[in-house]
Amino acid sequence: MPFLLGYGIPIFGVFLAYKLTKGKNIKRQYIVWGIILMLAISPFLSFAIGLTYALIVQNGWAGLIMVYIFPVLFLVGLILLLVGLFKKEPTDPY
Repeated sequence: MPFLLGYGIPIFGVFLAYKLTKGKNIKRQYIVWGIILMLAISPFLSFAIGLTYALIVQNGWAGLIMVYIFPVLFLVGLILLLVGLFKKEPTDPY
């Protein structure tokens, strides 16, 4: 069950972000993907990867790899969100 939640929610988040950004401008795409990455993908995916790694090496302490994975993915999502917020719309010179 933890694996289902750990891998299922990020897959659903990717599907949802794809549906929300299909045909939208690049600014909105950055914002949506940043939010989805921060809220749906990074916590659950880091948990699932940590749990999987801990089961593979047969050591519960190895699951703490999620402590390193989560901030990296969260910061990538935050950067995407900030780029989307502060990106200027392209102006048509004609």
